[in-house]
Amino acid sequence: MRSEQEMLHLILETARSDERIRAVIMNGSRVNPHAPRDLFQDFDVVYLVTDVAPYRKNPAWIRRFGELMIFQMPEDMQDPPPEGDGHFTYLMQFTDGNRIDLSLYPLEQLADVLSDSLSVVLLDKDGLIGSLPPPDESTHLPQPPTAKAFADCCNEFWWVSPYVAKGLWRREILYARHALDVYVRKQLMKMLTWYIGIRTGFSVNPGKDGKYFQRHLEPELWEMLLATYTDASYERTWEALFTMTDLFRRVALQVAEARGFNYPRDDDARVSAHLRRVRELPPDAREY
Repeated sequence: MRSEQEMLHLILETARSDERIRAVIMNGSRVNPHAPRDLFQDFDVVYLVTDVAPYRKNPAWIRRFGELMIFQMPEDMQDPPPEGDGHFTYLMQFTDGNRIDLSLYPLEQLADVLSDSLSVVLLDKDGLIGSLPPPDESTHLPQPPTAKAFADCCNEFWWVSPYVAKGLWRREILYARHALDVYVRKQLMKMLTWYIGIRTGFSVNPGKDGKYFQRHLEPELWEMLLATYTDASYERTWEALFTMTDLFRRVALQVAEARGFNYPRDDDARVSAHLRRVRELPPDAREY
């Protein structure tokens, strides 16, 4: 596996030898003073260029960065649709374990690139950038919820929870798991992010997809969250659903109290009663 120094040398020498590349900025975890260091950290790099089109039309040029295991061009894909803001990205996974996420931006979008607080200038051929403040997580911190955002999260959580119950009663495990792990979990993770925010003054980054939640949740809540990740057993999926509702209620009430919001206790009570009722229904029930 090539070292960090070797990778940075390659990234910079590529830029220095190409007149169309006028500046190089690194962002992401490698410049984040709070991110743990390990061998799987990506090299998140921005090349500011005079013209993006030549790089987009010639994907073969990225082979200079090493032997590729696989690569992706998000702006050339249909799902999800590209952002269409003029930049182009090559995501490169190399056979030696290194990865570069290389974004090419036109010089006119320099301000957009620098809006990321985790930015370090590696090369500035024209002195366009000047000095930047030390990288920090300020643009990556969760924001306090508004009353509307909180209400919407609660409403969606309790609205989609019956999907799981219906799927379990029908013995449609894939449907039930999808509803649990996508629709219900999305709102739970959002509420947990806000909960961590009120505990920390919204001063810490909980990480993408909750990867740092364990650092900031009480052990009991962390164990409850882990208990929602079960296998495809019908019984354990029921248990996961009720653990999710208990955990959501517990943290949402504290977020509501801290922010002065109203928690929808009536929705909670009615939906919770419905979930318990569906669980008790015999599989051949014809009446509710």
